Amino acid sequence: LAGLYTDSEDGLPTGTSEEQAQVEDACQRLFDELAGPDGKLLRESVHLRRSDHVAYLHAGLGSLGEGYASLDASRPWLCYWIVHSLAILSPEPLSPSLADGVVGFIGRCIDPVGGGFCGGPYPGQSAHLAPTYAAVNSLVTIGTAEAYAVIERAQLGSFLLRMKQTDGSFTMHDDGEADVRGAYCAMAVATLTGQLEARLARGTADWLLRCQTYEGGIGATPGEEAHGGYTFCALAALVLLNQACRLRLPALVAWLSQRQMAHSGGFQGRTNKLVDSCYSFWQGGAFPLVHSVLHDLGQLPADTDLYHAPGLLDYILVCAQAPHGGLRDKPGKARDYYHTCYSLSGLAVAAAAHQLAGVPSEWVESVGVVNPVFNVLNARVDQALRHF
Repeated sequence: LAGLYTDSEDGLPTGTSEEQAQVEDACQRLFDELAGPDGKLLRESVHLRRSDHVAYLHAGLGSLGEGYASLDASRPWLCYWIVHSLAILSPEPLSPSLADGVVGFIGRCIDPVGGGFCGGPYPGQSAHLAPTYAAVNSLVTIGTAEAYAVIERAQLGSFLLRMKQTDGSFTMHDDGEADVRGAYCAMAVATLTGQLEARLARGTADWLLRCQTYEGGIGATPGEEAHGGYTFCALAALVLLNQACRLRLPALVAWLSQRQMAHSGGFQGRTNKLVDSCYSFWQGGAFPLVHSVLHDLGQLPADTDLYHAPGLLDYILVCAQAPHGGLRDKPGKARDYYHTCYSLSGLAVAAAAHQLAGVPSEWVESVGVVNPVFNVLNARVDQALRHF
């Protein structure tokens, strides 16, 4: 992959270009440690450290250190990151005691008055679309009758409608900000729980289309800079609305493909930013969605990839795995549950790509099949859709 591009040295170093060089050097050292005499990565010597990751994830379901205090309003997210990561790594469900503990905690996060899920136990926090999405995804991933029973569909539907704005956007909470995250969370939750109806969807596709930028990516709101996370959210929401064909698709594909870093194989989130493993999903997960749209339009063969999946797998498994379990943003950074979740999610998406020449079968078979629209295991999505 690195051979496709050359660095541009103009003799005018900046803090950004120097940091980029440092990250590339750190990645190269890791690749060199696992390279053969010809300098090529010996992929057969690289393994997913499954047992270490599972141990790290199970520890997070028990208790967390004081460093996680800043995420007190994101506790359903911690449940989702951990539960989803474990589901990707193992087809076996959570033990009954762990599943009951997660389901019980998420049940305490429901706002019984306004509907929706809060970032922590109620009372004390307010309902918010982001933890609502995380809570529903967690419950769908667990997939037991007890988990489904936590979802109060009538109250949840009322909450989603209350977040709906006249221009088609969604606020994240009462009197909160409106951006493409809100539209995606609302469309995903409504679809999974069987509540995506005309009055909820009305005008949302038109508003999302206004968020596509001159670069081809999608920003948080109309007029803002294109960003990987916002691009995924808007694209996935439009897929759920069956309106993604209205995007400027060639420009979107160009912007997405240009975010893959030539040296490391991973993705950056925005133009001129550093590689970050979380974009293995936020950018990498967008490719199967746009691929599906282009294929349905008759503009792309089914067996074609729009990015270099082997390069992404190399970055995740060589550069993002922490030595003792968990995954990290990039070499030199600490592991955390957010990057563990989205690195593994990106790994699962890339393992399902079409063009994987030279990739060991162990890499492909080491993870579950993820539905990239929701970022939940495909089998759990199908089960939830049948249930609701």
